[in-house]
Amino acid sequence: MIAKEGITSSAAARSSQLAPYRSTIIDHWVLGRIQAFVKSAPIRFVLWDGFELSPRDGPPVATLIFKERAALYGWMWDPELNFGETYMAGLVEVEGSLLELLEAIYQSFTRPHRPWWLWQGSNDTRAARENVHHHYDIGNDFYRLWLDDEMVYTCAYFPTPEASLEEAQIAKLDLVCRKLHLQPGERVIEAGCGWGSLALHMARRYGVSVRAFNISSEQIDYARDRAAREGLADRVEFVQDDYRYVEGQCDAFVSVGMLEHVGAADYPTLGRVIDRTLSMNGRGLLHFIGRDQPAPLSPWIRKRIFPGAYAPTLPEVFNRVLEPYSFSVLDVHNLRWHYAKTLEHWGQRFETASRQVLSMFDEQFVRAWRLYLIGSQASFSTGSLQLFQVVFARGNTAATPWTRVG
Repeated sequence: MIAKEGITSSAAARSSQLAPYRSTIIDHWVLGRIQAFVKSAPIRFVLWDGFELSPRDGPPVATLIFKERAALYGWMWDPELNFGETYMAGLVEVEGSLLELLEAIYQSFTRPHRPWWLWQGSNDTRAARENVHHHYDIGNDFYRLWLDDEMVYTCAYFPTPEASLEEAQIAKLDLVCRKLHLQPGERVIEAGCGWGSLALHMARRYGVSVRAFNISSEQIDYARDRAAREGLADRVEFVQDDYRYVEGQCDAFVSVGMLEHVGAADYPTLGRVIDRTLSMNGRGLLHFIGRDQPAPLSPWIRKRIFPGAYAPTLPEVFNRVLEPYSFSVLDVHNLRWHYAKTLEHWGQRFETASRQVLSMFDEQFVRAWRLYLIGSQASFSTGSLQLFQVVFARGNTAATPWTRVG
């Protein structure tokens, strides 16, 4: 580490706005330990009185400023949790690109072993409702500010990097339908339908009937209203209920962005639901955020953004959802770069609407969601997270597609 005892003019300007007390040799040691956690990241670290540590090699991509001692020691205790806590509270500031800062951290950070109690347990029906309410029932007007026209809150599919978010979300909806080889008159069950865009697209463009399940009251109300306005209420039924209670038979089972909320402990339950509803020649698609190696999500994300969430590896999904019921995997598609691009669009739209968001909530909310959206973009751009689409069917069916889509 390179310590600068003297206060530069820029550091002096910062220190005049920060806490008045001087940092100590212990504070400097703690800052050095934090820098060591991400020793290859080109980041400048600055304390409240202007003391700073610069990266050893090359110029910094950003400067991270601790505004008080409690924030510094919180990072030492649990950097994954307290990065988010101190940033959203305004106790740390970032000069430069937040995205580049987070990408540098993710590329160099050695993830600590999380104790067993931080790994997720079962999401029973009560916990599932509370978790969904925490994230999805905070107001359709809020999401309408920065999502696309279809209100799709999952990874888009960009035919070209220059495609608009609206074009890419329609392309994603169509990609899902084509992967399922939907035919007019078929029955589809969708588990976790968001604001209803995929269910309505399937019915409108492919002539199928859909039963779509969701436990978010605001999303279900919006979807039902839209189905009525678009004349599709006779072909799309939006059911406000947990995926565990899905009933009926279907030719295609689809879940886009819901598996992350199920939790690994309940994967066998999801497998049973698919098995009892899917016809003998049926096929299914699971679209979900995943990882290459098992690990819990950031404790800050689980505390502030997605309580109860878990991003699985492919083997976890194969072994616990599909294999026990002899489902055969037909195709695996990784859309990691498409999700990074989606989040780039969301982040830009969120910043454009940040004043309106502030009027709805408060400054901590704005900072928390900024960190969530930009941090998620960095997670996908660096490969910390993946986005998988898995197509499957019963292993003994003769009705599998001859050609691959996507």
